[in-house]
Amino acid sequence: MTTSWLAPCALLLVAALVFVAPTARGEDPVAVDDHGEAITYRHGDVELQGWLQRPEGADSGARLPAVLVCHAWRGHGEFVRKVAQRLARDGYVAFALDMYGKGVYAKDNAEAAKLAGPFYTDAALIRGRARAGLEVLRNRPEVDPARIGAVGFCFGGTTVLELSRDGAPLAAAVSFHGGLKTKAPAEAGAVKTRLLVCHGGDDPYVPAEDVMALWKELRAAQVDHQILVLSGAVHAFTDTEAGDDPSQGAAYNAVAAHRAWDAADRFLAEALDD
Repeated sequence: MTTSWLAPCALLLVAALVFVAPTARGEDPVAVDDHGEAITYRHGDVELQGWLQRPEGADSGARLPAVLVCHAWRGHGEFVRKVAQRLARDGYVAFALDMYGKGVYAKDNAEAAKLAGPFYTDAALIRGRARAGLEVLRNRPEVDPARIGAVGFCFGGTTVLELSRDGAPLAAAVSFHGGLKTKAPAEAGAVKTRLLVCHGGDDPYVPAEDVMALWKELRAAQVDHQILVLSGAVHAFTDTEAGDDPSQGAAYNAVAAHRAWDAADRFLAEALDD
């Protein structure tokens, strides 16, 4: 995650924002069941691997609502697969995409900064790579392409906002403690997505002026949006692995996490359910 598009790599290294998945890629971190599977796909010459989680009843022949899950800056790991399982329990087909490449998972924050940096400076790259994951989900036979949402965390929050700005066919998108700046602001009439932005009120890496700038951008572009500012929360407030010391700038906050997820559940249900 970065606080500036002008010098993203340097600020990423300094800020050391972290949304840590407890285990690295390739360690089979989530319980495998009959409804979950790894999906390999491509964006250009990059091979990617995401995780598809199907709800009970997905074999009924009915077209179901779906949610794209976008990982934080370390990469596709245990956390987003668990989010996919959570969403599947709520009746959604969920696909946790991969932005970096099959098997690529940062071992530390410095490596994560190098992986994420190019995406912060290239709007076409972050949007194109995310669209590749979205197309995997849209093309699933059990998915209703008119009822697809997206959720993202930190770097993933930035990703869902960029997808939305790009006019991607999403009915709804939720950013949890994501970066809000962009090199390509939303244009009036271009955004098809309802947006919910869940932001920590004390986040030192995404300051209040960024929130105000986003609000002005979305108003000018006539986007259906909500911005939920959670008092007392810093960066990564949904991440149980982020520690419990807000003075570090990134920390789990159980109250904020509950409130954000409660708002997200209602928001997704309003947009995606029959």
